[in-house]
Amino acid sequence: MPQFGHVAIAGAPNAGKSSLLNALVGQRLAIVSPRAQTTRLPVVGLRTDGRNQIVFHDLPGLLDPAYLMQARMQHAAMATLTKADLILYLHPAPDAPAPPFEQVAKLKRSPASPLALVYTKGDLIGADRRALLAQTGFVVSATKDTGIDRLLAWIEQNLPAGAHEFDPDDVGTQPVRFFVVEYLREAAFTHLEDELPYAFNAEVEEYREDERPVYIRVNLYVERESQKRIVIGAGGRVIKAIGAQARVRVEELLGTPVYLDLWVRVLPHWRADAAALSRFGFPDPLLTEVL
Repeated sequence: MPQFGHVAIAGAPNAGKSSLLNALVGQRLAIVSPRAQTTRLPVVGLRTDGRNQIVFHDLPGLLDPAYLMQARMQHAAMATLTKADLILYLHPAPDAPAPPFEQVAKLKRSPASPLALVYTKGDLIGADRRALLAQTGFVVSATKDTGIDRLLAWIEQNLPAGAHEFDPDDVGTQPVRFFVVEYLREAAFTHLEDELPYAFNAEVEEYREDERPVYIRVNLYVERESQKRIVIGAGGRVIKAIGAQARVRVEELLGTPVYLDLWVRVLPHWRADAAALSRFGFPDPLLTEVL
């Protein structure tokens, strides 16, 4: 009998959720940065292995929202979490022991779905410490690809029965436009400093997949004119670097040459603007459901 289910990858910011998603699906799908709060919206990855099809949801880090965008992020995370068939609760192994999941997720009661405690970054601790933590949870290292098989075995044992809903060759469910934005944000974390990457966003204005190279015109948004100048850089140096890094990632995804046409715009205080957030895909708690 086939098995199918949704698995939420949850935890505090910078717990290694995106790295684990990439390891589980076998492709560098989600963006990764050493900076916290890189993931803004759930990234969905697929793994089909024989009779099992698993839909992984890499959730934004669970936190106390400080402004409207973070509140929308928290809503997206919790809406997915409450509907997931299984939950992976991630916590960095060097910072063990993990606090109760209910405390991190601010839940009044334990989730109804089966939950596994997953200690990430297991390569950063010694063998004795790994063995101790393995008594209460799974210890994995996405960079060293260790502990993944044991975790997958637990997932498959607890996966509900059900027909597969996606093509077995698919590794994700979201459109190319979503990943274009994600890979540009990843490049922004690489090439921009301080708080600027958090004020940075992108929106695909035009996508012509029938052309070679594929033509993609994108608006890059910041909140102030001074930030716009920084994103462009002297002689366009910074925006060229951002575009070059993102283009490589998009070409890996599409398997074909891509031309990214980037334009920088100022949208004041967009992270606190409900209309702008809805336009950028952050779900309104009153209007939408996630998962």
